[in-house]
Amino acid sequence: MPTMSTSEVFLIALTIILAVPYAVWRLLRTDHWAPLVVVQIVGGIVLGPGVLGAMFPGYYAFVFNPQVIGALNGVAWWAVMMFVFAAGLELDLGDAWQNRRETAITAGCALLFPLLLGAAAAAVLLREPGWIGPKGGYAQAVLGIGMACAVTALPILVLLMEKLGIFREPLGQRLLRYASLDDVLIWGVLALILVDWERIGRQGVFLVGFAVAAWAVRRLIARVQQNDRWYIGLVWLSACGFAADWSGLHFMVGAFLAGAVLDAKWYDRARLDGFREFLLLAVMPVFFLSTGLRTQWGVGGAAVFGAAALFLIASVAGKLAGVHLAGRLLGWAKGEAAVIGWMLQTKALIMIIFVNVLLDKGIITAETFTALLLMAVGSTMLTVPNVRPRLAKMANA
Repeated sequence: MPTMSTSEVFLIALTIILAVPYAVWRLLRTDHWAPLVVVQIVGGIVLGPGVLGAMFPGYYAFVFNPQVIGALNGVAWWAVMMFVFAAGLELDLGDAWQNRRETAITAGCALLFPLLLGAAAAAVLLREPGWIGPKGGYAQAVLGIGMACAVTALPILVLLMEKLGIFREPLGQRLLRYASLDDVLIWGVLALILVDWERIGRQGVFLVGFAVAAWAVRRLIARVQQNDRWYIGLVWLSACGFAADWSGLHFMVGAFLAGAVLDAKWYDRARLDGFREFLLLAVMPVFFLSTGLRTQWGVGGAAVFGAAALFLIASVAGKLAGVHLAGRLLGWAKGEAAVIGWMLQTKALIMIIFVNVLLDKGIITAETFTALLLMAVGSTMLTVPNVRPRLAKMANA
């Protein structure tokens, strides 16, 4: 039997990546508690080395050989850069500023409480060996894990709000404001965690150069036609990703900043929605699979699941407590705080991107990454089942 080429094996892997999660999602009708994006993430974990790879090492060695993994990683890097760029474009800081008191109080409470509880959980866990990465310090890892527990995934939040029919409602627009401000803070904290004192000069050059280039790109994009804006935006994205990575930050930070400094109004809303939906359909599943391939259980499966449960409790309890406090301070109607608190539990994509960066930089280990990934999946799966009955109750009140 002739040996298969790398391109043939790559296409086998791609078929598995696209077909298996979709079949599970459609045949088991998981949409109520696990949207397709969650099934794809879980599929990546199952198809990775920790589950099927351990059960069938021959399959794993054949399908996910180093050449195929290298090709998949290239697709995943570009896919997630475009997705983070689109998330940056979605930010409407002007709306947040007009409602700054309510937005600041709610976003601040929703971020601070789970961050503190997550950091406290991490402070206990990280005293044991096997959780801090080879290039990470204790304080970096504690802050990173705490922030991972506080993250809300804005793009997935949008998808779930559309599913629940509240995206265009006043409640949905409020949720967008809260999550948008938290997104800015998340990437700011990530930049702080990644500050490399040996490369601080490069990072200073990047920030100054970025500010000048952003001014020039904004002036250019505002003056060209719609089709040209998309092409220029992608060139700008790749350049920012390179510059951020060169400076010692991470290409994800550059990708988010590339989108955040542009105005969504410059891009047709329907095309922007279609662009995001295309990414989720065609290329982001590759990122989910490549994420699953990085999961490890080296400190023991029970320990990883225990850490995931600890982080999940910190995340859920912290978010609900923070949002309920904000509701009391702002005088919200009965039931609003619970709905908002559960909606902001949505993590999945942005949190997984965040902890991928921590893993890439050696701040956390693969085992810590696995625990945080499981926490993100669990937190996202809790959202719709807890929100749907509460929305119905509010509508009937």
